[in-house]
Amino acid sequence: MSDVIILGIESSCDETAAAVVRNGREVLSNVINSQIDIHKRYGGVVPEIASRCHIEAVNTVIDEALEQAGVEFGDIDAIAVTYGPGLVGALLVGVSTAKALAYALKKPLVNVHHIKGHICANYVAHNDLEPPFVCLVASGGHSHIVYAKDYLDYEIMGMTRDDAAGEAFDKIARVLGLGYPGGPKIDALAKEGNPHAVEFPRVKMAEGSLDFSFSGVKTAVINHIHKLDQKGEEYNKADIAASFQEAVTDALVSHTLEAAKRKGLKQVVIAGGVASNSALRGKMEEEAKKLGMGVLYPPPVLCTDNAVMIASAGYFEYVSGKRADMRLNAVASLSL
Repeated sequence: MSDVIILGIESSCDETAAAVVRNGREVLSNVINSQIDIHKRYGGVVPEIASRCHIEAVNTVIDEALEQAGVEFGDIDAIAVTYGPGLVGALLVGVSTAKALAYALKKPLVNVHHIKGHICANYVAHNDLEPPFVCLVASGGHSHIVYAKDYLDYEIMGMTRDDAAGEAFDKIARVLGLGYPGGPKIDALAKEGNPHAVEFPRVKMAEGSLDFSFSGVKTAVINHIHKLDQKGEEYNKADIAASFQEAVTDALVSHTLEAAKRKGLKQVVIAGGVASNSALRGKMEEEAKKLGMGVLYPPPVLCTDNAVMIASAGYFEYVSGKRADMRLNAVASLSL
């Protein structure tokens, strides 16, 4: 089979990204225009601002991705784009751009599920990785445990009932006065603290459930800080950050490894923005080793939202024969 070159486009939240990937695993270019500096003044992503920024950046980002890859539009076999889930206005920018390119260039259009993209980032980072495996997808908007039976066959084994892990990190970072984005700031501060200084709750679901709930631990941290403030007592922010992080990573690790045990698998992978968290990586590796399991995760640049993962996922969809037409629309809430 000859090489397949995919142009990927991602705009589901606050990164405008484009990438060119060969055969689903070889990165030819990876361009990300981040809006973090814009949104951090508001303490989080403002959807309308995000959409406007995508409009301003998308054409330049695509041109740069092609230039870095050393290819032209004529060399592209297909265009893959995130169509959901995400912020609908932001998604529409990417979807509309991809549809226009596909129509004008007479190229196949492939719609990609954002979570599937995160999973496929591991195929790029680890060229020998093949299904089946269990993947923890943890980000600002998602916390899923996914059983990857095959490249296109997925089963959700667990998911959050309320807040995503990354959302909880951002909220606690704001309460501690650390700013946005919260995940990296909590991770850095926690290294200076005692993870057992405060025993924050771990939510237990119904017997056998692998679902998560992070609203409880988030509320517990906020109440703990408020009580100390009301009493005029000083507290160690690093200890609170470390203790909060310990509670969240405990749940993520234990549920993911339990999912792998139930499937009789020895390979676990992590994906999504929270996959960059050093405590999560360390704990997952430590606990997996006790069970004789291996753990893989992408480099940080492929954990955040990026178009490499979309192009990779698009490749597997493309070679399977999947195509989208000009009726493709953005879908804010989309099941796996």
